[in-house]
Amino acid sequence: MLKVRVIPTVLYNGSVMVKSIQFERHRNVGSPVNVVRVFNSREVDELVFLDITCTRNGHGPDLDVIGEIAAECFMPLTVGGGITTVEDITRVIRAGADKVSINSAALSRKNLITEGAIKFGSQAIVASIDAKATPNGYKVFDYLSGKANELSVTTWACELQQLGAGEILLNSVDNDGMMEGFDLELIAQVASAVTIPVIVCGGAGRLIDFAPALKQGASAISAASIFHFTQHTPMEVKREIKEAGFPARV
Repeated sequence: MLKVRVIPTVLYNGSVMVKSIQFERHRNVGSPVNVVRVFNSREVDELVFLDITCTRNGHGPDLDVIGEIAAECFMPLTVGGGITTVEDITRVIRAGADKVSINSAALSRKNLITEGAIKFGSQAIVASIDAKATPNGYKVFDYLSGKANELSVTTWACELQQLGAGEILLNSVDNDGMMEGFDLELIAQVASAVTIPVIVCGGAGRLIDFAPALKQGASAISAASIFHFTQHTPMEVKREIKEAGFPARV
């Protein structure tokens, strides 16, 4: 059985690293290089770096910053934000990323997932979904408009898998930064609909929050607030999930 990965997700606002609450309010958590150095020392399995300004401001990935953090990053690095073409994917990987995360661009140009998977392999393409609960079920949240659209999260996850994505990064908008636990129903619906790994993100605030997400089918756990705003470390998370019966690198 593959070991469960503990993967911090860090957000970059164009100048510093931040942590969001329900995709809106942001708290400063430090410089990119310093944040990466801290997670290096804490033996995380991977790192997700998302530039939250690129898409909204209409510019491409900041290759200088990506290069700086890649030089400090001694674990696999996934980079997202502003990636709209295969050329962008190429530049980001050449700058030091191991994988790319594609979100908004896939909604407007589905072939980008397929083209990226053909050139670099599915293992390098992480399809990110921002999910929001609505009276009509979980819908895909459009970061640019700030609203959920009519696209079902599970339908979109299945389509992304068919297009060639190697993993799904599943973000709960409602639980983001709340530190009250993952959305277990969301995880169960998506994990049961696809066969590729599902990395879940949004809501972890206590050590006891992780095992329930894995029981619902998550393949990997991503978190941020618990590491920035509590004394808990990624190694404590690994020990907790191992004690709950899931394999982890400790």
